[in-house]
Amino acid sequence: MKKLLLFSLVLVWAIAVPASPAMDPFVRLHFIGAERILSDTNSAAFTNFFCSAEAQAVRAQTLDKLSRALVRWGNGPEFAGAGAESLRPLLEDLFRAEWFLDVRSSPEGSLAFALALRLEAGRAAFWQDALAAVMEAQTKIAPQKIPGGWQWKRSPASHPLRFVRAGDGCVFSCEPDDGVLSKGAAAAVSAPGARSDWLSLDVDWPRLAKRFSARFPALSALDIPETRLRVVGRDGNLRLDGKIIAGEPFAFTLDSWRMPTNTIHQPVISFTALRGLAPWLQRQAWAQPYLISPAPNQVFFWALQGIPFQTYAAVPVPDASAALVQLHERAAAGSTNWHSQMALPMSMSLSDREITWVGLPFVAPHVRVVREASGDFLLGGLFPNAPRGKPLPPELLARLATANLVLYHWEITAQRLEMLLQPAQLTLMATRHKQFDTESAAGKWLNHVGPTLGNSTTEITQTAPNELTFTRRAPGGLTALELFALANWLDATNFPGCDLRLPPPRRVRNLPPSTKGASAPVLPAPH
Repeated sequence: MKKLLLFSLVLVWAIAVPASPAMDPFVRLHFIGAERILSDTNSAAFTNFFCSAEAQAVRAQTLDKLSRALVRWGNGPEFAGAGAESLRPLLEDLFRAEWFLDVRSSPEGSLAFALALRLEAGRAAFWQDALAAVMEAQTKIAPQKIPGGWQWKRSPASHPLRFVRAGDGCVFSCEPDDGVLSKGAAAAVSAPGARSDWLSLDVDWPRLAKRFSARFPALSALDIPETRLRVVGRDGNLRLDGKIIAGEPFAFTLDSWRMPTNTIHQPVISFTALRGLAPWLQRQAWAQPYLISPAPNQVFFWALQGIPFQTYAAVPVPDASAALVQLHERAAAGSTNWHSQMALPMSMSLSDREITWVGLPFVAPHVRVVREASGDFLLGGLFPNAPRGKPLPPELLARLATANLVLYHWEITAQRLEMLLQPAQLTLMATRHKQFDTESAAGKWLNHVGPTLGNSTTEITQTAPNELTFTRRAPGGLTALELFALANWLDATNFPGCDLRLPPPRRVRNLPPSTKGASAPVLPAPH
């Protein structure tokens, strides 16, 4: 999930740059720039999310970290990061200005890219000088003069890095001498800004995972098809529309919804329904030790208003009692794995209708048998389910009648974010991860923007055998869980990595047995 978040936020675009049959695209990205967005009459959501003092502090911290990381890219952890001070202001331009990125694989298999920017007068010269300083600090190679700019070449066999001014902007590229990517990007950046999308994306995740499997092995584990995305502001929300396209038809089955309507009740602040899950679960290595048979094909998540730990999940099963016994057996067999990752000792027990875990403060994790008129379910949660209240609103249930619906998610993001914090912090603590610092730059930004966020709705439907279409309407473009994950990632000390693990606890050395006549060691008195 963290690697997914990293690539989906850093590598985002889609623009019709002419395709070359010899060069397959990995990523295409177009961002119209904050300056153009702020001139849009629908910019309220963007302004609220990205332009407050708290947001600017997070952006400054993030760009500082990113500039240092980028100059170390490919040089190893021992590289001192020379040139970061020259690169830092260029990253700020990537927030303000319109730009295009095309990343492909060249015919011989190396990486090729072209980045084109539309800049204000005189800024292209600044980019040229700054990039020259970065390249000299990293490679000690002097630039070679070419028409309209400079180029750097590390070896005769490598593609040169080129910087060329183009109209009101510039193009920075690394590609074969035919310049296909640069020509297309330069034409795009020089065209009138008629596109209405604020942000566009086209990422071929399978090819990206294959290309970067050594550096980012988690990409292969995520198992994501090609993704296309468009983002624009409308009616106070960020509106996301896109498609997920697989190389072959999806193997899942959209069986009729089977929901525990007597167990799920108001007042809910979030609700998620997902089906077609079984084939994906069966491919995930992390799920294998705990996966019951038959694998669940549907799952429902919901959170109640009030106590922060009232978040639940339910899966329909043929026989809940048999599924509970099977889950207990698998959890017991895999307990060595999760025990070693826990900071607090936990014990598990099985009764005739429930598995319970003991050892965590404030919560009572459990999975129990639920039987309703619609069938048997396994219900999991961190806190006892409240007595049945009002049923779910008919409008919410009506959304599940959408043809070929794969996923439906609704939440009141401000309330869900507030209720999510305590369970998330407890989970981080219990699994030996750094807890989120609410007084950090990202924490203050989340505290500022969170209460302003209203309803968020996400729908995914199957529109072709190998195609899913998704839509989202949200004030911040992200759900509460995604916002919390983003804030943790931005706070990570090794950003753009996301290592939140705490060091293993120090072992206390046993005191040697006292010898006859020796005095026992004196321990400090408790305070």
